[in-house]
Amino acid sequence: MSKIAIVTDSNSGITQIEAKEMGVYVVPMPFFIKEKQYLEDISLSQEQFYQILDDDVDVSTSQPAPAYIIDMWDNLLKEYDEIVHIPMSSGLSGSCDTAVGLSADYDGKVVVVDNRRISVTQKQSVEDAIELSNAGKSAAQIKEILETESLESSIYITLATLKYLKKGGRLTPAAAAIGTILNLKPVLQIQGGKLDAYAKVRGFAQAKKVMLDALDKDIHERFKEDYENNAIRLMIAHTQNFEEANELKKVLAEKYPTCEIVSCDPLSLSVSCHIGPGALAVACARKVRY
Repeated sequence: MSKIAIVTDSNSGITQIEAKEMGVYVVPMPFFIKEKQYLEDISLSQEQFYQILDDDVDVSTSQPAPAYIIDMWDNLLKEYDEIVHIPMSSGLSGSCDTAVGLSADYDGKVVVVDNRRISVTQKQSVEDAIELSNAGKSAAQIKEILETESLESSIYITLATLKYLKKGGRLTPAAAAIGTILNLKPVLQIQGGKLDAYAKVRGFAQAKKVMLDALDKDIHERFKEDYENNAIRLMIAHTQNFEEANELKKVLAEKYPTCEIVSCDPLSLSVSCHIGPGALAVACARKVRY
């Protein structure tokens, strides 16, 4: 049986400390602040990042440098036979396509999974890859299974502020001004690797209800059979909103006692810089089939 290294990026929300505990490897995503590069969870912590946002400093994201990826792979292949690399969705970043291009020089020893996921669902794909590797699957088999399962998840996010959507050009200043006056809160959806608007409602409490109703519809319609077979995992994510996230965890545990709640984590900084602090997200994913 091949010895397989599992690699992901910090968009998964997996910290460097967690990576060591899990036995996986995490590529830190780079950020540029005042023209200086920082690496998530290495030279830029969550606390530092949100302080920078609070100070209204411009933050831009970037792909990991190809040389960084190649160096990591080359070092890992001294110890491992194969590598499964799970970057953020190709629908949200070019880093997946870059990794695919780089892997062409490794004669099949490195496989790149376009799992069409980010944040807590991407983290779940990493957990699935570990499970599949422990079950004796090859890197190529893990890639095939994860890509087959890639669309079997949903994330719904509600925001506390429209400021960062406006700042990132995803919302016009006029629409943001009207939305702020009317206390409009968007509910966003990540499904199939793209971030889309799902609904727009008045007030954070109503936005949470819409988000939870959307999750409930997925569980009882889209994943009905999996739910009945206790094969659904639930996840919670947030941006500096620990109290609401923990309260939401209690609500989900009571409402769906047969579902495993596998994470209650901060959203990755790549997502956070576009939505700002105070956001809350719920997600579900089907247990991997093999």
